[in-house]
Amino acid sequence: MARRRNRGRSVNGIFLLNKPLHLSSNQALQRVKNFFDANKAGHTGALDPLATGVLPICLGEATKFSQFLLDSDKHYRSTFTLGMATETGDCDGATRSEADASAITEEQIEAALEPFRGDIQQVPSMYSALKHNGQPLYKLARQGIEVEREARSITVHKYQILAFRPGQRAEVDVEVHVSKGTYVRSLAEDLGRALGCGAHVSALHRHIAGPFTEQDTVTLPELEKLRESCEAPELDYLLKPMDIAVADRMAVELSETTATYFQLGQEVMSTEAFRNGQEGDIVRVFREGGAFLGVATVTDDGKIAPKRLVVEAD
Repeated sequence: MARRRNRGRSVNGIFLLNKPLHLSSNQALQRVKNFFDANKAGHTGALDPLATGVLPICLGEATKFSQFLLDSDKHYRSTFTLGMATETGDCDGATRSEADASAITEEQIEAALEPFRGDIQQVPSMYSALKHNGQPLYKLARQGIEVEREARSITVHKYQILAFRPGQRAEVDVEVHVSKGTYVRSLAEDLGRALGCGAHVSALHRHIAGPFTEQDTVTLPELEKLRESCEAPELDYLLKPMDIAVADRMAVELSETTATYFQLGQEVMSTEAFRNGQEGDIVRVFREGGAFLGVATVTDDGKIAPKRLVVEAD
């Protein structure tokens, strides 16, 4: 049976969306994909519908490097509402428990935050996209099924109070800088348990994702307005180059001949990797004076082995 061809054009790069409220990451991705008339797209770490902010969207060959952005640190500003725990850990869920939080002070909150800074263990939320026997946890949770989840090692580099508004439903604004795999709703729930009053996330904004900040982003209304007056290829100036996803890795250049063998999936010698790399390092690979070819792993003898290859257009 013949393979179904992807609709849309071949366009490669990373678009930085400022995701709006009440839109899922996949819905936002599909909108962007349509505006660019792209044949392939993927996001680099979902934001919940209630969350806003930086959502890098990889188009075309850039999807091969999305994992490196998934693995990067993230920065969030969030509002935690104290005195109410919900089924989902955010304001979209049904109320699980209520308590009067009017006696909670900022000093108590600051003391309660301390154990959650640094290298810690976190149990993922049942309303996360992690899978159990092939099923996303949030789908099981919506069926009323709860499964045991193993705690995972994460790092909370920064956990700072920005503002505190006391009351029966006290609110605390926080800023966090966290490693991959951290769930902010779990931070809120853990804080609520530590304070003995329950808590949930009532607002969440991601302002930094890996190398990208919200100053680099474009909103959907802005993109829609631009698209109304031009064809899809004219939007390509908004895309970041693919290799920016691995910009923190060492770059190596290959001669025309060596690059040809590399693109065929063969290990090749690299002077830069031999002199400056360590076994297991991931490096960016370029054709000498030209195109980004993909990423490779440094071998024990100083060669580089292809890991993700860009398919160059004819």
